[in-house]
Amino acid sequence: MALENIRNFCIIAHVDHGKSTLADRFLEITGTVEKRRMKEQYLDQLELERERGITIKMAPVRMTYILNATSYTLNLIDTPGHTDFSYEVSRALAAVEGAILLVDATQGIQAQTLAVFNAAKKSGLTVIGAVNKIDLKSDSLGEVIKSVAELLGVPEEEIFKVSGKTGEGVEDLLKAVIEQMPSPTEAKKIFQALIFDSFYHEHKGIVAAARVFSGNLNSGDDAYLIATNTAFKVKELGHFSPELKSDAKLESGQIGYIATGLKNPDLLKIGDTIINADLRRFFTRINADNIRENPRFDPRESASLALPGYQEPQPVVFVSFYPDDNDDYENLKNDLEKLKLNDSALKFEPDFNEFLGRGFKTGFLGRLHFEITAERLEKEFHIKTVHSFPSVSYKVKTAGNKWIFVNNPKDFPADYSEAMEPVAKLEIIAPEQYMGAVIQLQRNFRLKNIETKNFGNKSILISAELPLVDLISNFDDQLKSVSAGYASLSYEISGFQKTEAAKLEILVAGQIVSGLTRIVHKGDLEREARKTVERLKDLLPRQQFLQAIQAMSGGRIIARENIPAMKKLLGNFGKTGGDRTRKMKLWKKQKRGKGKLKELASKTKIHIPANVFKELLNK
Repeated sequence: MALENIRNFCIIAHVDHGKSTLADRFLEITGTVEKRRMKEQYLDQLELERERGITIKMAPVRMTYILNATSYTLNLIDTPGHTDFSYEVSRALAAVEGAILLVDATQGIQAQTLAVFNAAKKSGLTVIGAVNKIDLKSDSLGEVIKSVAELLGVPEEEIFKVSGKTGEGVEDLLKAVIEQMPSPTEAKKIFQALIFDSFYHEHKGIVAAARVFSGNLNSGDDAYLIATNTAFKVKELGHFSPELKSDAKLESGQIGYIATGLKNPDLLKIGDTIINADLRRFFTRINADNIRENPRFDPRESASLALPGYQEPQPVVFVSFYPDDNDDYENLKNDLEKLKLNDSALKFEPDFNEFLGRGFKTGFLGRLHFEITAERLEKEFHIKTVHSFPSVSYKVKTAGNKWIFVNNPKDFPADYSEAMEPVAKLEIIAPEQYMGAVIQLQRNFRLKNIETKNFGNKSILISAELPLVDLISNFDDQLKSVSAGYASLSYEISGFQKTEAAKLEILVAGQIVSGLTRIVHKGDLEREARKTVERLKDLLPRQQFLQAIQAMSGGRIIARENIPAMKKLLGNFGKTGGDRTRKMKLWKKQKRGKGKLKELASKTKIHIPANVFKELLNK
């Protein structure tokens, strides 16, 4: 396939603006998927994506379209829209030359629309604007078209009006992809392919989704992963149709998959470069001989053999996962490794809880990222887990003036001299009538540096900063509530700020339950302490002795609830109640027994059922 007949592009948009539905129409128009097999949101292959109605994973597919008697290969990547999955979008942008910026005609430009557009421009992509859902006959259609045109800096006539549902205008948009987006170029003749995604296949091993930037690779060739210094024989290669469809080779400009046959997930890194093994041996030889010139390739370029990869994603939200059944520890480890292949932003390391046993401290890019991972573990891998409270990473100066990062609340030092917490820079777009309600959220959340400016005809763009720990609590839910669902949010981590943080510990019958330890802002300390002990009082089963539930910070008890002892019937003493002296003897006997039980409980570990953790943590 000639390079001039290839177009690589993606669809970018705010969540729920119709990316997957538009992709469905592309698949129909190009005949990529037979009508009898077609279903809504075809590229959303995960069961969870269909349940939630959102795209979680990027989805590549190769299509063929004939325009003016010329056949074109169109490599499309459908991308997620939620800000937690922006890393997925960034990898898709690195694999293409162009993007369709899709905007809902009824909602207009949203916060994530701005974020993905800026990312596309930063990547140097050609961006085509399109307004979707025109079949809904929105009164604001003209205003939305105008705002999109202003954002892209083009005349309004160049903004495409489409309906992903009915197909109106979609074929014109597809033709524009061919006519306006650039074809890929090839600077070198050596084989170089960038890995932008991966997954595990039971028979093919680790499969890399790759964009070929130069050269070609045949099935059965020896290949090499630069980052991990790993050689492998290509077991199979091909393209996404969107199912895997094998080919004899992958050529420059194409997007496809390469089955490595490798089983160890640590050997393949997202952002790594695949080269031909012969090329690797060639450079090893010429560098050893210190040859300065060679007709095959200039050795001075050997240092730049790897393609520019991706910035390593840094997790900002940390949650410990424990298998519901302790025997599933190894299964959980294997499943997390497989998930990491498909989700390179996922980080995990071994952890231990005295009540829940062995587990993994896991890092995520946001709260939704964490929730999706927990659901995928249950639905795709059929493993149930219990998880800790979501926390963030604090930067703490110890008494010895040494800065450390604390990801686990139980490791937070009591005698620190200074603490820093991560801060998110927010962009909120809301209708102007809700501006006051949105700004009033600073009563419950630590919003600061709030700036507002007009955006479009009847909307306001609100910029602010918010500690990440506040953001991952329920800020997004409160934002939707006060704006009747019309406000949209995007964010990025901007750095650290000084904070007054405290470690909140929970004691049951005098024993610290480390799995319930949290780091909270001192201003929220008493409220969170009171809420936790009251919740535990309702959840913990009663014993034959009084249980004290206490919340402690800095050695001081700040909240307490008691679970009264179970009462035991004293027997039948007749209609008159019997002799009181006999009752008193039994009461005293019970009191002595309960005292012994309480003393015994203080010397042994308190057992808190896993279902209590689950109820408390999933509040």
